[in-house]
Amino acid sequence: MVCNLSVDCDCCAVAEDPCMKDIGILASLDPVALDQACIDLVYHADDPGRDHFVERVESRHGTHTIDAAAALGFGTKEYELITVE
Repeated sequence: MVCNLSVDCDCCAVAEDPCMKDIGILASLDPVALDQACIDLVYHADDPGRDHFVERVESRHGTHTIDAAAALGFGTKEYELITVE
């Protein structure tokens, strides 16, 4: 679920309030493709909080885990996004 997007981790005891609106629900059997799709949707979002969120992701090298998981063979960063209404 790509909702309640805050710049802080869910595990943070005092997390910042969400800064982006909900994007939706995504599903995949490939965890790497799923994470890549989520971050791509954030990057392409037309939301006032997007820049704040992206700055936090980039300043913390937040996509490193996606790259590393793909390199280790846990999945692929390639995906096809299918919208279900």
